[in-house]
Amino acid sequence: MQSKKSQSAARRNSLTRLRLWIAIWIHVLNGVLILCLFFPFISAKSKSTHTRKWSSKLLNIFGIQLEVFNQSILPNAPYLLASNHISWLDIHAINTFKPIRFVAKSEVESWPIFGWMAKQLGTIFIKRGHSRNAAEVVKQMTQILKTDSICIFPEGTSTEGISVKPFKANLFESAVMSDSPVYSLAIQYFDISTGLRSDVAAFVGDMGLLESMSKILNHRKLRIELRFLSPSEAMPKPSRDRKWLAMHSQEQISLVLSS
Repeated sequence: MQSKKSQSAARRNSLTRLRLWIAIWIHVLNGVLILCLFFPFISAKSKSTHTRKWSSKLLNIFGIQLEVFNQSILPNAPYLLASNHISWLDIHAINTFKPIRFVAKSEVESWPIFGWMAKQLGTIFIKRGHSRNAAEVVKQMTQILKTDSICIFPEGTSTEGISVKPFKANLFESAVMSDSPVYSLAIQYFDISTGLRSDVAAFVGDMGLLESMSKILNHRKLRIELRFLSPSEAMPKPSRDRKWLAMHSQEQISLVLSS
């Protein structure tokens, strides 16, 4: 009797997972069609609306709740946003709150479908360890910051979210050159059932995208917290020192993660 119940539960779980995978790929296909058929012809405001709705639905499919704190501190003018990095879901969580331009490692551009989608959304790709490419990216960011905000992940990699690795300072040069303020963002993932920090969404090591997606689907009880942090109140104007900006942002986020 117990065996039959176990088999029945296993079948239900398998069917649920199949439905979720189908929902994901239908949603991805819908995103591709929107990017191909509508994005070339609609306004920036409409693009932002479509991006926010698409990202929000993706989080919903994965059973993820989103909480945002201190969002009122963000200005209407362009700013550089420096964030810790845990998962590929970070981008979709941020876009659910407010779509923004991102800087991502060049490997993302080669991801099937998702890399192409990121490119269509204006993502800037950077080659890790290539100083000449980094200089070109900084110049590009400096121009973009005149009209649009940009989000960077200065750790240069993703972590399990327990602590923050030292921030690389090179991309902060774009804020110095464009005279833009730097805001920080602390991202954390929690288990809804226990309220404890969770590493289920962590995209680390040699993990593949599909493997990560499958792991998250097995645990559809996650909450993402986005906590925005102000520039130093001791600095009435944006700092002209990119190393100080990187250190200050990293320290702010570390305090949140350790609390």
